[in-house]
Amino acid sequence: MAKCTKKVGIVGKYTTRYGASLRKTVKKTEISQQAKNTCSFCGKTKMKRRAVAVGIWHCGSCMKTFKWVDLCNKITLLIN
Repeated sequence: MAKCTKKVGIVGKYTTRYGASLRKTVKKTEISQQAKNTCSFCGKTKMKRRAVAVGIWHCGSCMKTFKWVDLCNKITLLIN
């Protein structure tokens, strides 16, 4: 795989395809997907996105699974 990620970051895998503005939008969403978030129950920064379905997040500390309700960081409990 080509190393094209020095300046553009995670969207370097797209090289020069799709246009700059679309790649900037994709970069913002992919960074937020791969980032860890703070759990609303235990308060630790251990929540990661699960690749099972869209909007499913899992806390590695308290082992709770959440669904992402909207973009305002509102989280509701999905499964104990």
